[in-house]
Amino acid sequence: MARYGNTYQDPDPAYRDTDHPVWNRVERFVDPFEDTDRAVLPKNTWQFIAYFARQAKWPFVILLFVGGLVGAVDAALYWSVGWLIDILDNSTPETLLRDHWPALLGFLLLLLVVRAAVMVAAAIIEQQVIVPRFYTMVRWQSFRRVIEQPYAFFQDDFAGRIATKILQAGESVGDFILTSLQSLWSFLTFIVLTFAVLAALDWRMAVVVAVWGAGYAAIVRYLLPRLRAAGKNNANERSVLNGRLVDIFTNILTVKLFDTGRKEHGDVKGALGNYMGAVTHLTRMITLVRTAVAVLNGMMMSAVGVLAVQGWMAGTISTGAIAATMGLVFRLNQMSGWMMFNINGLIRAFSTVQDAVETISVEPKIRDRADAVELARTTGHIRFENVRFNYGKDDTRLFEGLDLDIAPGEKVGLVGPSGAGKSTIVSLMLRLFEPEAGRITIDGTDIADVTQVSLRRQFGVVSQEPSLLHRSLRDNIAYGRHGVSGEEIEAAARKAKAHEFILDARDPRGRRGYDAHVGERGIKLSGGQRQRVAIARVMLKDAPILILDEATSALDSEIEAAIQDNLAELMEGKTVVAIAHRLSTIAAMDRLVVVENGRIVQMGRHDELLRDEDGLYARMWTRQSGGFLSFAEAAE
Repeated sequence: MARYGNTYQDPDPAYRDTDHPVWNRVERFVDPFEDTDRAVLPKNTWQFIAYFARQAKWPFVILLFVGGLVGAVDAALYWSVGWLIDILDNSTPETLLRDHWPALLGFLLLLLVVRAAVMVAAAIIEQQVIVPRFYTMVRWQSFRRVIEQPYAFFQDDFAGRIATKILQAGESVGDFILTSLQSLWSFLTFIVLTFAVLAALDWRMAVVVAVWGAGYAAIVRYLLPRLRAAGKNNANERSVLNGRLVDIFTNILTVKLFDTGRKEHGDVKGALGNYMGAVTHLTRMITLVRTAVAVLNGMMMSAVGVLAVQGWMAGTISTGAIAATMGLVFRLNQMSGWMMFNINGLIRAFSTVQDAVETISVEPKIRDRADAVELARTTGHIRFENVRFNYGKDDTRLFEGLDLDIAPGEKVGLVGPSGAGKSTIVSLMLRLFEPEAGRITIDGTDIADVTQVSLRRQFGVVSQEPSLLHRSLRDNIAYGRHGVSGEEIEAAARKAKAHEFILDARDPRGRRGYDAHVGERGIKLSGGQRQRVAIARVMLKDAPILILDEATSALDSEIEAAIQDNLAELMEGKTVVAIAHRLSTIAAMDRLVVVENGRIVQMGRHDELLRDEDGLYARMWTRQSGGFLSFAEAAE
């Protein structure tokens, strides 16, 4: 299987089918988890669809052939009915089988064998190959590209909206190709054969069908683009509504506590109103298209019927030919209405793909270079060299010429007021953002020259608001390290003082202990419990560089004191960068770096910085010293 980007292991082979000698041979025609080396998917919608179609070209080629046969069989059935009527008119019960048994047997085979074989073949290709596997392939590759986007990408959009676009992309690309190759192609085949049959009976009927075809094409040409625009707007408004709902439910506690004025009611009502308006505009266009098709089809059927009766009266058309002719145009009427519905679905699918492409086919602002190397385990020597960064803002610069050198094994505390740039320094280390100028190195290697995965493998991060996945507590603790044993997971939990509450954990589905799931973003746990699970995760990962961003802020004093010794053990031999608003928690660090307005304004040990009474650190310490531990206590 081809892999895009870094190698990985399938965490669970459960997706693989149960062995079946017949189904497996057909269903595995397309590998749903196949991928290519293309880093960014095509931005043009047509090219996006074609890109995936080429990866499953043979099933679609077969479907194209089968779709043509469907139209041919339909036309042959109506023609055969007319032929049968003429035979019955010109035969007797005694001579029918004797004179016409080969033709009657052929008609029977057409009904029993040929038609069934074509329909079964179409069903197998569509339902067993394309729907489950091709759709999955599109979603898989879309996910693989989106997950490579930098952190800022996900800050700028709703998580639910991004997920919806990935899911819709697979279905819409598949539906568009299926409708084009199966329904549309069989319809066109039927039109051509109907035209040929009517032309053989009366050229005027063929002219009627040709005029009808031109009118049908005009409807498609002039009305469907408006339908397409309405469909795209409808898909976009649906995504916005879905994203808003997911955002509300994800932050339901904040909504419960602060939305006293029912603001979310108004926002959702507005989003629903916009979506309803988009649906209304779309349905008006659908009604207009259906009306135009109904009028056009009525004129076509009436004209062909009049010409057929005139031909019979003139003796140029038989009774069977009239039956075949009217059957063909009635079927054409039925298929045209059905096809317009399918074309409408085609436009909707295209619009949905077009909407999804705007999210999926975005060039990542941070990408591994083509010659990026794997960064081996480091000693943790970090350097910022003349770094400039401004979060993409032209008018202000957060950092201008930032220099910082953190020695291997050094414990550094980042201090400063909110917005000074402390967390940004950490984000730049992790390459969540890219500096505009200068460079950042680890053990002398520019982090831009290594793969992002291998870079982040060097870091263990405990943030102020730890994020947990809606999985088991066991999976959350082991998330940063593959192949660990249950004993190792439990040992890390014990060190983080999490083992006891984990044993008592239980989720609504009855799972207990380490198997209990924590809810979306760990909502079923308290802030302190989430923090302890996050600390256990970092302890188990055992990375050479440790980032502590208010790592104990959510813990009560008793729990914090209980895990301090284990945190000290965790920091032993590692490079540590700690951010804390409680200065007492980092006062014992080897060095404190004081940041203000994107500049390093002071640097040194705690006692050294206190000597500068007018300095920022001393002023901050004075404001806090009355309510927090003394330095002597913090150093113990």
